[in-house]
Amino acid sequence: MRATRRTVLLGLASLPLSGCGTNAEAVWASDEAVELARYRAPEAPLLALVTVRNEGTGKGAHSALLINASERVLFDPFGRWTDPAVPERNDVLYGFSPEVEARYLAYQAGGGYYYTRQEKPVLPEVAEQALTLAKARGPVGMAMCTVACADVLRPLPGFSSIGRPWFPEQLSARFAKLPGVTTVERRAGAI
Repeated sequence: MRATRRTVLLGLASLPLSGCGTNAEAVWASDEAVELARYRAPEAPLLALVTVRNEGTGKGAHSALLINASERVLFDPFGRWTDPAVPERNDVLYGFSPEVEARYLAYQAGGGYYYTRQEKPVLPEVAEQALTLAKARGPVGMAMCTVACADVLRPLPGFSSIGRPWFPEQLSARFAKLPGVTTVERRAGAI
């Protein structure tokens, strides 16, 4: 058992060195599209981790990070969801109003999957730092969504315990242990 786990961990550690992390596609919406879509929420600054999970196993399938700072965006590393009204720049989706978020989450809660949304209030400067880190991250390769979200969270004050997990359910469990986190879960067909 120990040898198998070591082999798996060594294999995962080599992923960035293999072709896995290189298949990211750069997407760059125009300045005009981003400016037209930009959404500034009246709510207090927050970070919300979205974890998509398999209905049958509960295992994580995807991680994304909602950032409510001077503007509200979703960092959706290697995400598949698109909306013509939501411009993207390298995995950062702009104009993420509550209505857009509802469409995104409805998409995630279907086809054998459900999501958890874990929200944590943060200071304005922490939210801005997260926004800056997400924008600077660049396009993320396949199977790297959780690592990319952790890379944005870990440098923030109060988030060092996040570490650098590889699996969505691990990041979700660590995020849940942070003070002040509230969690919502939605399965397909839930109102």
